[in-house]
Amino acid sequence: MSLTQADIDREIAERHAAAAPGDHPARDYAPYRSTLLRHPEQPLVAVTDPEAAELTGPVFGVTDVTALDNDLTRQHPGEPLGERITVRGRVTDRHGRPVRGQLVEIWQANASGRYLHQRDDHPAPLDPNFTGVGRCLTGDDGEYTFTTIKPGAYPWRNHVNAWRPAHIHFSLFGTAFTQRLVTQMYFPGDPLFPYDPILQSVTDDRARQRLVAAYAHDLSVPEWSLGYRWDIVLDGPAATWTEEGR
Repeated sequence: MSLTQADIDREIAERHAAAAPGDHPARDYAPYRSTLLRHPEQPLVAVTDPEAAELTGPVFGVTDVTALDNDLTRQHPGEPLGERITVRGRVTDRHGRPVRGQLVEIWQANASGRYLHQRDDHPAPLDPNFTGVGRCLTGDDGEYTFTTIKPGAYPWRNHVNAWRPAHIHFSLFGTAFTQRLVTQMYFPGDPLFPYDPILQSVTDDRARQRLVAAYAHDLSVPEWSLGYRWDIVLDGPAATWTEEGR
């Protein structure tokens, strides 16, 4: 059955009406179609031997984090196309204490709204000078910084005329690979917010706002980049919402 935007709007409204304020997004959120096919259906598996999990955990990158890993505009010989931006923020715990030495990774579409991925067949141009991935470690103050290109919106076939708002994916690791937060950062004032089931799956308006970066003129570099600030809280009442396993 082909769904219309009215169908999606109605489902989102029904979900919001049924959800209690502060609820995390449902793993099988119907307006986000693919969750019905791939959301977890079995109880979580408790890790009885954390050390063994660490030994078989993933390894990211072929080298240690370098000084250029957080500048996605300098990873290739040429200049990438698009609006250069600086994204900076602090990673803190629920008490506002900085989380030091945190591995922060990002991935994103290019300025045309296309990922450098074999399954992305969106008919938009790839940029030979932009890969769309970066990483860094938080400093003693819990701060991270990335220089990148503002990503474009892209179609995603979830429903009729479905477009994702511009966003950057974030992954953060704690003291172990079993401690991970995966989420998305959005840009202020995006007109696609009301039409995006992924963002709208967060039913608490205050929590949704915590996923949106703020323009920060003090972070803008003259004749170089516009600045955005996005702080990440790992847990507690002000925690940054997660993708809930998606």
